[in-house]
Amino acid sequence: MSDNPQSRHDAVVDELYAEAVHWEINTGEETIHAKRVPGKWRIWKWIASLVWVPFFLGPYLRWDDRQAILFDIPNRQFHLLGVTILPQDFWMLSLLLLFFAILLAVVTALAGRVWCGFFCFQTVWTDVFTWLEEKLEGPPQKRKKLDQGALTFTKIRIKAVKHGLWLVISALTGISFVAWFTDAYQLWVNLFTFNLGVTGVVTISLFVGGTYVLAGYLREQTCFWLCPYARIQGVMVDNTTAVPTYDFHRGEPRGRVKKGAGEAQRTTGDCVDCNQCVAVCPTGVDIRQGQQEGCITCALCIDACDAVMEKLDRPKGLIRYESLDVLNGKEDRPLYKRPRVWVYSLVLLLSLTGIGYGMATMDAIEIKVIHSRQPLYVLQSDGSIQNKYTIKVLNKLTEDLQVTITAPDVEGLVLVGADEPVTARKGMVTARTVFVRIPREKIAAESQPLVFFAETTDSNGERLSSKRESVFIAPK
Repeated sequence: MSDNPQSRHDAVVDELYAEAVHWEINTGEETIHAKRVPGKWRIWKWIASLVWVPFFLGPYLRWDDRQAILFDIPNRQFHLLGVTILPQDFWMLSLLLLFFAILLAVVTALAGRVWCGFFCFQTVWTDVFTWLEEKLEGPPQKRKKLDQGALTFTKIRIKAVKHGLWLVISALTGISFVAWFTDAYQLWVNLFTFNLGVTGVVTISLFVGGTYVLAGYLREQTCFWLCPYARIQGVMVDNTTAVPTYDFHRGEPRGRVKKGAGEAQRTTGDCVDCNQCVAVCPTGVDIRQGQQEGCITCALCIDACDAVMEKLDRPKGLIRYESLDVLNGKEDRPLYKRPRVWVYSLVLLLSLTGIGYGMATMDAIEIKVIHSRQPLYVLQSDGSIQNKYTIKVLNKLTEDLQVTITAPDVEGLVLVGADEPVTARKGMVTARTVFVRIPREKIAAESQPLVFFAETTDSNGERLSSKRESVFIAPK
């Protein structure tokens, strides 16, 4: 190639428009084969996708003699490192889900569908599937030609390898999901010995089929027709939201670059109508038409456009992360002037405060006291009054505990049935029936408070206790 600048410029023009005729806006009638171009945002997409690595590796971490994080549905327990969360504490899970829901709303209000473009499992899995497809079948035009070509041995071989790899990834996805709900190592033993239960087989099969179809075939159609978030985002994004935006002030009117023409004679905007922004879009939309339901704000169009501008010696940023207000010359409102950000932040703070309070005040053991209603009290032969109670001890640890039950606040009180410690099974509720007798002369009222205490020591020598107030009933 000649070193003449004009010759190099013309060569770039030829390269740009050689494939431009092949790129069309997605109408859902054919599979989108997005072009892959290197760039800053492509790197950020791969880095963001690493958040799913713990999904595959997390179940194999151990804590003492069990899985570090385990959702034990049959026993209604959630093991998180050294803490066992039982149904009584699931209100914290609700706050956690609320936190992430509002966090998603905050991010969307500030920067659009960042979740969709960088973190969503559909986006990540589809990206991996199409990456494998490109490695095996070649660039987009070659893939389209292969799809439309005759059924040959080479085509069968390539397609078989590709679909085999897709199925392997789908199977690992299903197995990894199930591993969070049962012992991961035992799960593999059951798989290889064909001893997996019906629930496990059905769950893995559904995940294999779902991953294979959604990421391998439906791809962008999942975002268009199955995912509700694309529609919900409409009420979250406003003119102050920074999203990948085409600078129409600078880019219009569009015009193709003419060979031999210099910048001084140009009468068009910076957009050269090369369609590269459409070519790289995984959902096949044209960012130049404004914000659309199909745009997942993955920013790959920014990489494509910047590469073209660089080749043509024009400023980058024709497509960039920008709000509509700033694009139209309005002042960019700071965060503290946006009411929605304040409301969202307040909900996030309250959610985190609630979770923090729950974790800080969550006792390792808890007791519940149920007063017997039939009869309310019994008059003993020595004149004392007896009440019957059922004490339920909840042990949240991963070891059995010997729990002592006492009620020491009333003078002369006799506690019958609590002479021996209660053996509280790990992660379970253990019940014990006890009788409380109080001399008649020590009873101050017809109904008076009575506090029960549960005390024990764990394997590390740490003293654990819990208390619960009940009531003692006596005759008038």
